[in-house]
Amino acid sequence: MMNRYSKEEILRNAKEENVRYIRLMFTDINGTIKSVEIPVCRLETALDGKVMFDGSSIEGFVRIMEADMYLKPDFNTWLILSWEETVYGKVARLICDVYTPDGKPSSADPRGNLKRVAKKMEALGFSTLNIGFEPEFFLLKLTENGDITLNVTDQGGYFDLSPIDGAGDCRRDIVLELERIGFTMEASHHEVAPGQNEINFHFSNIIEACDNVQTFKLVVKNIARRHGLHATFMPKPIANINGSGMHTNCSLVDMAGNNAFYDPNDPLGLSLTCRKWITGILTHSRHFCAITNPTVNSYKRLVPGYEAPCYVSWSEHNRSVMIRIPATRGETTRTEIRSVDTSANPYLAMAVILAAGLDGIENDLSLISPINENLFALTSKERQALGVANLPDNLKEAVDLFQEDDVIQSALGAHISKKFIELKTQEWDEFRKAVTEWEIKRYIKVI
Repeated sequence: MMNRYSKEEILRNAKEENVRYIRLMFTDINGTIKSVEIPVCRLETALDGKVMFDGSSIEGFVRIMEADMYLKPDFNTWLILSWEETVYGKVARLICDVYTPDGKPSSADPRGNLKRVAKKMEALGFSTLNIGFEPEFFLLKLTENGDITLNVTDQGGYFDLSPIDGAGDCRRDIVLELERIGFTMEASHHEVAPGQNEINFHFSNIIEACDNVQTFKLVVKNIARRHGLHATFMPKPIANINGSGMHTNCSLVDMAGNNAFYDPNDPLGLSLTCRKWITGILTHSRHFCAITNPTVNSYKRLVPGYEAPCYVSWSEHNRSVMIRIPATRGETTRTEIRSVDTSANPYLAMAVILAAGLDGIENDLSLISPINENLFALTSKERQALGVANLPDNLKEAVDLFQEDDVIQSALGAHISKKFIELKTQEWDEFRKAVTEWEIKRYIKVI
């Protein structure tokens, strides 16, 4: 998707397309897109990296005495937001890295932090990590007043068609809008659960892929609203049906441009590098789960019976494992990490996944063998006998495990790690004190 722009080309394109308004976007620790909005007359100032914002007002950034932060746009993310044209002209966006007043990358910026981690990948002889995200989401109905309900658009299932699939028109419009802004689309379909959808687009390099998934979420929510619907990427908005994951397909590329995960002489077609990558991810998976599954609600998805992985394991075809190896080989050999969910901040998630995989490669961790049994059908003792551990049961356990792993904390840096722990500890405390509807129904009459 990424185009290559110079400052002069952006200024000329803005004039030719009658762009009147620009959003300078960045992402906070929680994965929420933030923006500073400027008129086109300030575009050149923005392109020079001179637009400032109050970092103390953004979740997880800086203290009040360190408030001034600068936005440095990535020129290659220049994009006219076709769905936001006004009577006065068009709206465009630039994704930015956050810098301190002394010209250094901010340690609080998730996107800048991912670039830092990616440098280690390059130092180990890899040019990039290609990533293909598979984000799932629910489409929910709104009331006449625009309030969000838990009423889904349909009772369809996997690959169902209209009229059983009640969201086909909305999903098609999302795909067309994504194509209009430069995405290369691969597939869209109804997912397993009622009202659940999946739209897949072409893989990209590590930074661009994370930018794309943030843009994707923005488009999905805006087009859904046009259809009188609310799109949610909450992992488990409705009990007793499948939750929404974001399967993350990864493949390292060497400096010659070859897929470093493929070996035609291996029985599974997997290189030693790939097996070490898998070992690193599984070794650290319980410790990075707080990042890839960062909400209280995330752990309502990671339970048996709803197709989400619960166990630390890998296999070629087995869909009960955390890492699956899709059947294609050659340049498309990849690892599909199935535990990641749609509430994850993509920049932080990929920082910890990359760091974990590289740890397996760099430090030659003892290889973990594949599991070809249906783990959902085994007892806890049987899984233990196979050496298969469980992913964390809740956010509290995940945060505690995160604090035990120096590799994963180093992947986020001291500032983000500290702020993340503070935010998630507070989130768990709020949940722990809340009285849920389940508790009322369970106990109010009988106790």
